[in-house]
Amino acid sequence: MAVAAVALLIAIRLDQPGEAPAPGPAHPTAADLRAPAWLVAAARRVHFHTSTEPGVGEIESKPASAAKPASSTDLLPVGSAAPGFTLRTPEGATVSLGSYRGRAVLLEFFATWCPHCQAEAVHLRRIALQLGFERYAYLAVNGDGETAPSVYAFHRYFGLPYPALLDPGGRPGSFSSAGTPGRVSKRYGLQSFPTFYVIGPTGRIVWRSDGEQPDALLVAELRRAAG
Repeated sequence: MAVAAVALLIAIRLDQPGEAPAPGPAHPTAADLRAPAWLVAAARRVHFHTSTEPGVGEIESKPASAAKPASSTDLLPVGSAAPGFTLRTPEGATVSLGSYRGRAVLLEFFATWCPHCQAEAVHLRRIALQLGFERYAYLAVNGDGETAPSVYAFHRYFGLPYPALLDPGGRPGSFSSAGTPGRVSKRYGLQSFPTFYVIGPTGRIVWRSDGEQPDALLVAELRRAAG
């Protein structure tokens, strides 16, 4: 999904008939118990809910060979060093890419309003729990410069077991308002959501693409990167 289509998609999503906004889980989650009270309250006011469009969520269960070529022409080349970065989680913790050296890293750039990212979230959670965290790491960078409550609402809704990171842009975005990508998203050539990179244990890019991906392909690339 192209970044330039943000405003149009938001308008289409909010106009879908019969779709009642939901605040996510009705009861406090484990993440809520660790998060500041203001963040939990603000995330509930986001009223995050899932959305869809034709073709969404279909490719994840297909073989790796079903993957489509990347649409972006600005993705960093395979074999190049992955640019380092340090970003904050919605809760305020600091996370650095360099701290994951020695593990294969699945790096995703996402937006909370993107139905393709929402479809992927369920599968990425499953992959992370399947492969574990000893040889692998998973990072999700918000590529639309969204606010902490908006990103936390998405992360909380899907119960993702890895960090979601804020990448502030010139204009803050949210679940219902388009923003602009931050410096890290720009550095990684973000043009569509979601965008994926697999980074090897030495910090070099092993694979990258954009759009929804087959689970089998992501797992295979992570295992190949980990050796």
